[in-house]
Amino acid sequence: MPDLLWDDVRNFFDPGLMGALPDVSVPGTSVEDWQAVFDLVRSSGWTWEYCEGGVVAPLPSAAEVLSRPAGAESVDLRVWPVPDVLAIFRPMSAEEIDFDVDLRELQGQVGVDTLCALLCAIGRRLGKPVSMTAEGDYGYPVLGFDPTADQAVLLADPLG
Repeated sequence: MPDLLWDDVRNFFDPGLMGALPDVSVPGTSVEDWQAVFDLVRSSGWTWEYCEGGVVAPLPSAAEVLSRPAGAESVDLRVWPVPDVLAIFRPMSAEEIDFDVDLRELQGQVGVDTLCALLCAIGRRLGKPVSMTAEGDYGYPVLGFDPTADQAVLLADPLG
């Protein structure tokens, strides 16, 4: 049985309400946690692409990425956990893992299941909660991975 049902969470997948690119984050992280995510991406079978200043490059260690000087080219790690669904990780700080997903790619029960599987994979690898908020609305998580429950859970009332 799915962790979350489309009929229960459809409002949280509405780009008009949430913004097209909601924010997903894991606070209280370290360089080692970022490395665990890099290792997960490499070992998962997901398609991925690391870009530095818009140029595709081999994925360095998390320590190398996070120790880049201020003003260095921006980096992102583009991950496709399934075809046609993109998560963009932006390693800017060791203290928080954050990434965006595109709700337009996550419609229906299949989209909910895909997002839940991604949140659970990251949360389980790190042993930490993962939360999703509306685009730019960091203080109000709506759903995420709860490591105590070991599943994706609602963090807000989807009806309002």
